Amino acid sequence: MHPIVPPFPVTRLRRMRRSAALRDLAQEHRLSVKDLIWPIFITDVPGADVEVPSMPGVVRRTLDGAVRAAEEAAELGIPAICLFPFTDPSLKTETCDEAWNPDNLSNRVIRAIKARVPEVAIMTDIALDPYNSNGHDGLVRDGVILNDETVECLVKMAMAQADAGADILGPSDMMDGRIGAIRTAVEAAGHRDVTIMSYAAKYASAFYGPFRDAVGASGALKGDKKTYQMNPGNTDEALRLIARDLSDGADMVMVKPGMPYLDICFRVKDSFGVPTYAYQVSGEYAMLMGAANNGWVNGEAVMLESLLAFRRAGCDGVLTYFAPRVARLLKD
Repeated sequence: MHPIVPPFPVTRLRRMRRSAALRDLAQEHRLSVKDLIWPIFITDVPGADVEVPSMPGVVRRTLDGAVRAAEEAAELGIPAICLFPFTDPSLKTETCDEAWNPDNLSNRVIRAIKARVPEVAIMTDIALDPYNSNGHDGLVRDGVILNDETVECLVKMAMAQADAGADILGPSDMMDGRIGAIRTAVEAAGHRDVTIMSYAAKYASAFYGPFRDAVGASGALKGDKKTYQMNPGNTDEALRLIARDLSDGADMVMVKPGMPYLDICFRVKDSFGVPTYAYQVSGEYAMLMGAANNGWVNGEAVMLESLLAFRRAGCDGVLTYFAPRVARLLKD
């Protein structure tokens, strides 16, 4: 685009900012409730519906609480929720078998929500860390994260979730080859309409800390995730990962974290023109909430501005813990 801007005073760019009506007419990007995916934490462990200390306003929910959240999403017009399990430590093992148990917590919640609120799309998380006694997204042997063996586990996990009724599978593990393997398996099983949103550009970020508290992975994690999650200094690599996952069968792609990586969101949308999402992760949420709760910023204003930034960068939607609060503001 090569804009033609006549010289001042023929052009006074402030003319279009003079009133709220003119600003509305000239606004290029807007935030809608339809742009939101609401991540929720679920658990069978006693103490549900108690706030996560590092995420003010966010709670772990029982199965019944998750169903109520889905009903709330439907009432507010939020099109999708994403499930993240807090797994009983007694079920965590090095082999992660609970991940593909048809009756594990996530799969029971999927079935319960689909029975009560079928119009709300359910997105899942596909990674082994909630079930891994090592806290990693993949199987570990002698300190090494195993790629191909992990992919076999992820396929079984994806199949169990698709069988339970999941609408969107969200592989967040960053193993090579998992999108193609999952797509082949779900197609062969007749789940042709199940969509895949690949966490294709997921960075080895320090912004995930509160999330790991929420799912109980902080204490379990041994080492770091830098051998499979992306180097925060890389951008071209993100485009290669996106291209690979799209060619392997992903329907949508995600950039994670969100606000520190808006340049990646822009490059992905600009390069591929595919449904592109970002995850406003727990650390981003915690920082905004912390500043708001201390009176350092206007909480509602920065919340809305941060989400509008994702739309401006090219995102079609955002996973955000602010979803119900934003939906109410937009509705009003």
